[in-house]
Amino acid sequence: MKTIKKTAAAVLVSSMIAGAAQAEISNDEVRIGYLADMSGTYRDLSGPGGLEALQMAIEDFGGTVNGKKIVTFNADDLNKPDVGANTVRQWIDERNVDMVTGMVASSVVLAAAKVVEQGGKLALISGAAASSITNEYCSPSHIHWTYDTFALANGTANAVLKDGGKSWFILTADYAFGHAMEADITKVVEAEGGSVVGTVRHPFPSSDFSSYILQAQGSGADVVALANAGADTVNSLKTASEFGVTQSGQKLAGMVVFLNDIHAMGLDVTQGLMLTTGWYWDMNEESRAWAKRYFDRVGRMPGMVPAGIYSATMHYLNAVKETGSDDAQVVRAQMAKTPINDMFAKNGSIREDGRMVHDMYLVKVKTPAESKGEWDLYKMVSTIPGDEAFRPIGESQCQKMAAKN
Repeated sequence: MKTIKKTAAAVLVSSMIAGAAQAEISNDEVRIGYLADMSGTYRDLSGPGGLEALQMAIEDFGGTVNGKKIVTFNADDLNKPDVGANTVRQWIDERNVDMVTGMVASSVVLAAAKVVEQGGKLALISGAAASSITNEYCSPSHIHWTYDTFALANGTANAVLKDGGKSWFILTADYAFGHAMEADITKVVEAEGGSVVGTVRHPFPSSDFSSYILQAQGSGADVVALANAGADTVNSLKTASEFGVTQSGQKLAGMVVFLNDIHAMGLDVTQGLMLTTGWYWDMNEESRAWAKRYFDRVGRMPGMVPAGIYSATMHYLNAVKETGSDDAQVVRAQMAKTPINDMFAKNGSIREDGRMVHDMYLVKVKTPAESKGEWDLYKMVSTIPGDEAFRPIGESQCQKMAAKN
């Protein structure tokens, strides 16, 4: 595995110095590529809705930066790493794209991020979950914005453990994201005195979860944790409901559950489910106002991923404006030194490993009786401060790799 020969912070400082004398916007345009699953398992998680959030940010910014037009390209990565990497390579080589955003399936992100780094560009990752993106696969060329597996496991697993769930069985999507989620769950469970009594990995994507849920039931574990996402989580939860998992006394922990998942399954199936999120549309007046605008365009309330795409894009465009440059490292340095204060996060910050640190939220899915509308799905349980939610920088393999070089 390629290691980083300078700390990200050192790269930022040296790049700022080198770039200050030649700050400019290349090609007289700011070019942004939107890469996401537009048609498959993760379509509803980001897909066309995430692209709409990107367009909202550009429109709110005025369509130009310092008089230079903002141009976008978009593509369906089909959840295939080679497709994603080749698309980004073409964007960089043939269209001189400055920044790539969206980016959902972690396997696609890891492949595409290497191309971004090789091309000297910048990636703002809003949809992917694997905490390895800013851990062992950190790079000065990408920033992980919305959430990650460490924060989700830290929030949800701790809550379930405190509620008496000591023995765990983990159902895992068999690729980079699922592996990272499984590892992060295991770490939290064992650190709090619990145990993982079994795991099973399913292909990505899958449609039939019967055998996996039967294994989970047969394990006798207190908790069945779902280390998958999107349609896989929806199908897992539906199968668990059909098999009476909770009725038999086991707890279900959806580790990566999104607003669109809860809406798709309905409160009859999901009521009482505890989950962790990076944002909720009904948090405050600012979030509600933005969500209403999004709803008017898309026809559904936004989850945390579209909100993260909007936030990351606005922060990027402001950095381009302030520096007068679209040079990746000049812009990244400006982004890192500027706190994030918008409808998504308050007092957010970008660490040297590329992790955007912000508060996370533990929520509980409402019962049908508690809900006052189609999208009134969560009740807030607690706020998890950013410095507690995400992996401590002192435990980062990114820092350990940098220290060796």
